[in-house]
Amino acid sequence: MLAVRGGKIHDAVHKVPYIGEIRIENGKILKVLREEELSQCEPLPSSAEILDASGLDIWPGFVDAHCHLGLYGSGIGYEGQDGNELNDFLTPHLRAVDGFNPLDPSIKKALEGGVTTVGTGPGSANVLGGTFMAVKTFGKRVDSMILKETVAMKCAFGENPRRVYQSKSISSRMTISAIFREILFRASEYREKLEAAGDDLSKRPAFDIRLESLLPVLRREIPLKAHAHQTNDLFNALRIAKEFNLRITLEHVTEGHLIAEELASENVPLAVGPTLGHPTKFELQHKSFETAAILSQAGCPVSIITDSPVIPQDMLSLCAGLAIRAGMDPFEALRAITIRPAEHLGIADRVGSLEAGKDADFVLTSGSPFELDSRICGVYIEGVRRA
Repeated sequence: MLAVRGGKIHDAVHKVPYIGEIRIENGKILKVLREEELSQCEPLPSSAEILDASGLDIWPGFVDAHCHLGLYGSGIGYEGQDGNELNDFLTPHLRAVDGFNPLDPSIKKALEGGVTTVGTGPGSANVLGGTFMAVKTFGKRVDSMILKETVAMKCAFGENPRRVYQSKSISSRMTISAIFREILFRASEYREKLEAAGDDLSKRPAFDIRLESLLPVLRREIPLKAHAHQTNDLFNALRIAKEFNLRITLEHVTEGHLIAEELASENVPLAVGPTLGHPTKFELQHKSFETAAILSQAGCPVSIITDSPVIPQDMLSLCAGLAIRAGMDPFEALRAITIRPAEHLGIADRVGSLEAGKDADFVLTSGSPFELDSRICGVYIEGVRRA
């Protein structure tokens, strides 16, 4: 058993932090105790290891709901670019796990920045790009790093598919939506034929890996992860999801603050960012750290993201700090890089807050991670110090 004692606990559940103790066994949190509860709790076994965190702050391991970590190599150009298949705009059968490089140096940097879990997967070149996964940021083999192998199906609206395929087949937003609807109709028919055939193999349709890959989406087992910056693209994504009764999360949401009330009424998870840096295309003209603040104030479930490698992963907490400066409530900013992204990815039963039963992923700091003079003093994954 490990007992992390004496630090100020920011559990992402209670708004006011408190001095206390976290008891950990077999990589899981057994108990989170306030200082005043310790005298009433059973004593630690003599074999327990004590980690004195006095004077430090304890936070849940940070979670990034949207990035491409492990699929875009750090500083090696083409050899590390495995995030987009540029020869086909419909690739729902591609899986992040098959392109992930666990030894890429950017993964270690993410860990050193307090990011212990990420949602990573294909980029936004294709109308359908493939599946995202959730992984921890420590390990040498992706299979042992995976928290959840399939968390969402990546799709993209707006400028990216138009730009990549404009010389081949896509030159308008109407075409993107039409292509998307067409494959969803085909997948729905494929599903109906499979269900009608039952156990009769002779009546089953010929196997189609693309359509097969969309069945979890149609069954609402995983959401669409919809890349959209502009308001029209955000509404297009929502419209198609409703037409086919699909779950959806909205990614980037750059113009979300312009339609905050409408998005709040939809009550879908929003991954906001990457916001640090200059607008590099027309879609990003309204990019602002106020976006996360305004959407949060409107009642939207907001996650703050880096979209790494667009923003280095270790700057996730800095992005949250800049959102606070732009008006976001500090507690909501904490939740936007912990429990909100965990919920966004469907892994909140494992990570995102310091609660009994969850993985013992936590970060020790010398102060608020949203302030530039604070230092990260330790990063733990499943109760073991990894940075």
